[in-house]
Amino acid sequence: MISGAHAIIYSQDPETDRQFLRDVIGFPHVDVGGGWLIFGLPPSELAVHPSDENSVHELFLMADDIDEFVTQMQQHAVTCSDVHEEPWGRVTKISLPGGGKLGVYQANHGRPPQS
Repeated sequence: MISGAHAIIYSQDPETDRQFLRDVIGFPHVDVGGGWLIFGLPPSELAVHPSDENSVHELFLMADDIDEFVTQMQQHAVTCSDVHEEPWGRVTKISLPGGGKLGVYQANHGRPPQS
């Protein structure tokens, strides 16, 4: 019934953030017209966390080796926060060119099979 998921990053500078995802992160993409890029994502997973309010969503990218990821981002002059340990993995946040932050983590929890 469900064939995929579509995530959205809202940005005050979407063109620059699209270029970053294309050129630095290296996501495959299609241009659906006028420079509007839609990116293919690697396998993903979904969790439901408790919250005091509904309709709050968050996007994290996942890396196999967070230290290697941070090193690669530094080579592109991309700012990463210090890596910190959480019960579920090692986490950093990268600064997008448009001003937003995006979490990236190396999971230390079990991973579900891909559908």
